[in-house]
Amino acid sequence: MIQKKRKISLYVRKYLYLFIGAIIAAVGLEVFLIPNHIIDGGVVGISIMLSAVTGIPFGVLLIVINLPFLFLGYKYIGKPFAIATTFSIICLSFWSNIFLPVLPVTNDFFLAAVFGGIITGTGVGLVIRNGGSFDGTEIVAIITDRKTVFSVGEIVMFINLFILSSASLIFGWDKAMYSLVAYFVISKMIDVVIKGLEETYAVMIVTSQHEEIANKLMKQMDKGVTLLHGEGGYSKEKRKILYCIVTRLEIDSLKSIVLDVDESAFITINPVSDIVGGRLRRKKGH
Repeated sequence: MIQKKRKISLYVRKYLYLFIGAIIAAVGLEVFLIPNHIIDGGVVGISIMLSAVTGIPFGVLLIVINLPFLFLGYKYIGKPFAIATTFSIICLSFWSNIFLPVLPVTNDFFLAAVFGGIITGTGVGLVIRNGGSFDGTEIVAIITDRKTVFSVGEIVMFINLFILSSASLIFGWDKAMYSLVAYFVISKMIDVVIKGLEETYAVMIVTSQHEEIANKLMKQMDKGVTLLHGEGGYSKEKRKILYCIVTRLEIDSLKSIVLDVDESAFITINPVSDIVGGRLRRKKGH
């Protein structure tokens, strides 16, 4: 019963964040970018350009163009992703129509690109972090990645460069360049929302002095440390491997503590995009 309630709570929280993300993205698009003929990449960018040419509302085009991509997402990525993405797109379409009559905050193209990018990127990042998307081209990129040597990031970048360049034919080269600025800002804001302002790293330490190092990390840095059991591939020697999570600013302190105890310790540090459960810092007395 408790597990069921927790599952429902997580489900409600997820879709609440998708809803809020759509509102934020709609503000960035309708109040900053679209009135100044500045576009984002992907289906959003295509919808903005077609709306300017045909007069069909942006929200309507966003849903129509994304329909085939949603089918592909359901087929190749999974039902939860397809449902979350459909919900996100419908919410963005709805709120775009709501904010359509609102006058733009600024007519300065650079300010619109920067602040519109910040707001839009925040909304998009919130949606992506919670398992949704506004952009069908990402689905194509994920599917194509499985069949080609190109990564998802490379495919998305190629598609978006083509879309952003196309903006010059409709809005002019100056708007296309401002669109590149907005796209860059949006990308950075998505990273910030997904990874957080304070980047975290997973650290694994292979050492023969695991007890002393673990105690120092727990006492001096107030870190939780997990002991993993390992074995040398060649020597077959049993070893203890320390695992912990640190922030970017704590990496040097960790290295100093480890190498002061064991100069031959082997340390690997990998960025972590998200953490679920647990805590970065132990509570005093535990």
